[in-house]
Amino acid sequence: MSTLDRTKAPASGPLRHFRFPDVERRPLPNGLDLRVARLPRLPVVSVNLFLRAGEGALSSEGAGLAVLTGDALEGGTERRSGSDLADGLERIGARLDVGAGWEGTSVTLSCLADRLPDALPLLAETVLQPGFPEEEVQRTQEQHLAAIRQRAMDPSGLANDAAAARWYAPDVPYARPVDGTAASVSAAGRDDLRGYADACYRPREGGLIVAGDVDPTEVEQLALDHLGSWTGSPAPRPDFETEPLTRERRIWIVDRPGSVQSEIRVGHVGAARSTDDYFALSIANMVLGGTFTSRLNLNLRERNGFTYGVRSRFTFRSRPGPFHVSTAVGNEVTAAAVREILAELEAFAGEGPTSDEVAAARDFAAGTFGLQLETAGQVATRVTQLVVYGLPERYYHDYRENMRSVEVEAAAAAARRHVRPQEVQIVLVADADVVRPSLEALGVGPVEVTAPAG
Repeated sequence: MSTLDRTKAPASGPLRHFRFPDVERRPLPNGLDLRVARLPRLPVVSVNLFLRAGEGALSSEGAGLAVLTGDALEGGTERRSGSDLADGLERIGARLDVGAGWEGTSVTLSCLADRLPDALPLLAETVLQPGFPEEEVQRTQEQHLAAIRQRAMDPSGLANDAAAARWYAPDVPYARPVDGTAASVSAAGRDDLRGYADACYRPREGGLIVAGDVDPTEVEQLALDHLGSWTGSPAPRPDFETEPLTRERRIWIVDRPGSVQSEIRVGHVGAARSTDDYFALSIANMVLGGTFTSRLNLNLRERNGFTYGVRSRFTFRSRPGPFHVSTAVGNEVTAAAVREILAELEAFAGEGPTSDEVAAARDFAAGTFGLQLETAGQVATRVTQLVVYGLPERYYHDYRENMRSVEVEAAAAAARRHVRPQEVQIVLVADADVVRPSLEALGVGPVEVTAPAG
């Protein structure tokens, strides 16, 4: 009997077959992009109505209005109160949620497939006939303000907000929190929400994505019956360039006296979702800091014991989102952690990944893809991305092969183009009196201390 060698990791098994579900596209006459993925495994259905009503199109004065309006939708319609709407959904075992972000607003619905004819009218009523009762608007507004205040007291949330403000120029929407500021949210009233919904909740440029045990023809008829009379285009979206605040590497300390550890964010303006480097860059980032066995994690966690975990990420949006490294470490190793992060970035941008690292990342990406598509909701989310970013219809059918086709040279070239160590802004939420001297001693850039915003 052979002896198991526990000093070596087991070899990877063969890649299992996986096929992305077929998606039928049936655009409606009003411009709504209907896409149906039939999933007969379970008698459930997930619906995602995507509206081109996102925070990226709002000025700083209106920041948070898309998120606030979306959340207030659940407060009732012109025909029924919020509690009546909730009761109507509960009686048929359906769930409705609304979420808004940089790209748009998504109204999601989940129910048993045979309840879709009862549930879709409630979704349509919620979007086409929002009530925005004053008391519900005030309640939603208060909840948002409480969340903003809470984030300002949380070191991690504070670090994320402060970092965005240092990566982007002040007039770039991405420089602010996606749900707005206390000032902008406080200034919004019921008429603002109603006006925003009327201007931006329109079918053209949006999508209706349905995934589940349904017949596409029946879904199309349901959509025509309940959404077919809905017309119009959303308000024009102003264009903007994602200019950085500065290209000079700097250290920014948001002073939090008494902190025993430092929240660290290191990053700069990254790449858009439309970049030709998307697959190569995704593989490269897995090697750098996107998996547990990444270079950053093996260095800061395993080799040095500075942290429980460190990650790097490219946040892909319709315009270049941020590239960033994030972690939290004790005060005594803050400067050393920053030094090691910069060293890893410089080595990665200069030399790129090895062939073994790329091969492992390709296998991981291809092997886990199917695990991210186990539910109807997960499939609907992926199909929605086709609408949001204008991706080819067969994009996810070819996704695994595109990941597996990334060669080491392509990953290295993508890293050189999109990882720029000399331009990173290093943002820390920490006790400035404790960590500033050692950070200045690094000599990696000017150090500036600021107070928390607000």
